[in-house]
Amino acid sequence: MPEDKRLRSQKAIKRSKRKATKAISERGKEILYRGKTLDQLLAMEPAEFLKMIPARARRSLKRGYNVEQQKLHDRLLEEDSVKTRVRDLIILPQYVGKTVSVYNGHLYQTFSIKEEMIGHYLGEYSQTRKEVKHSGPGVGATRGSKFLPLK
Repeated sequence: MPEDKRLRSQKAIKRSKRKATKAISERGKEILYRGKTLDQLLAMEPAEFLKMIPARARRSLKRGYNVEQQKLHDRLLEEDSVKTRVRDLIILPQYVGKTVSVYNGHLYQTFSIKEEMIGHYLGEYSQTRKEVKHSGPGVGATRGSKFLPLK
């Protein structure tokens, strides 16, 4: 093994060290929500968690769920995969790792709930509008297009 290091250039040795340290830092990188890990969020009391989320979500949770939201909440706690039309449910730490299919008005878009999504609404991850893609101008669209051949 030491003979291999002698055969490699100094540049190659430095590169392998850089890659090794980078891999370690990526493994150690943990996603935090307002400075708390997922385990800490799950261990919190609901009142403590409410103080951490944004004001609109906090107000919505204080007022309580409506019938559809309560049904979806119960299903998310029980099942791993859920199909729904409820877009205004706030993502809680208990939902992390679940797969949800949310209706966007045309079809159901499936995604897995990740730690970064905590505090957001389900509907934010199922876009209702498509990006507009324009083609070239048609005949008569501009003054110069009058003289284009019609093939």
